[in-house]
Amino acid sequence: MPLASEQELSDFLKSVDKRAFKRTVYHVRDEEAALDIVQDSMIKLAEHYGDKPVNELPMLFQRILSNSTLDWFRRQKTRNALFTSLSDFESPSDEAGDFDLLENYAIEGDQREGSQSAEDQIRRKQIFHEIEKEIQELPARQREAFLMRYWEEMDVAETAAAMGCSEGSVKTHCFRAIQTLSKALKAKGIEL
Repeated sequence: MPLASEQELSDFLKSVDKRAFKRTVYHVRDEEAALDIVQDSMIKLAEHYGDKPVNELPMLFQRILSNSTLDWFRRQKTRNALFTSLSDFESPSDEAGDFDLLENYAIEGDQREGSQSAEDQIRRKQIFHEIEKEIQELPARQREAFLMRYWEEMDVAETAAAMGCSEGSVKTHCFRAIQTLSKALKAKGIEL
């Protein structure tokens, strides 16, 4: 198999940066941290695996991104154990910069589908907001499997490789995530 050239590596990284950022924001719920995680993952891929065949880059990147995200959570857990109140160290202006991916997606979709009524647009935004909230409430591994399979449209084998688990575990995580989301959304009157 031919090894990736610098241009192919660069093209690959450009093709995944936005999706990787969106996925990571969902996981860590912090734009700056997500950007750092994605950038660190890209650097690691380029430094350690830039000489691999082009077709191996997506799986390697997904695995590096997953591991970097888990490392971030571990650091946060340690940091939280060291400081009893992190709010003493945070600025009160952080709330103004909240990133709402699904709301942004809903707005973009509305611009593409200008034929929707204002009431339909508002309802759509409300549904996206509820879905986003419920996805964020999923346990980390279920959320990760769900987002990889249904947001990034990865197959079961790719998801298992990226998560470092068996295909059966991916199926179980996805099944449980779908059950939880379906039940929570039905309770709110949202049928998908």
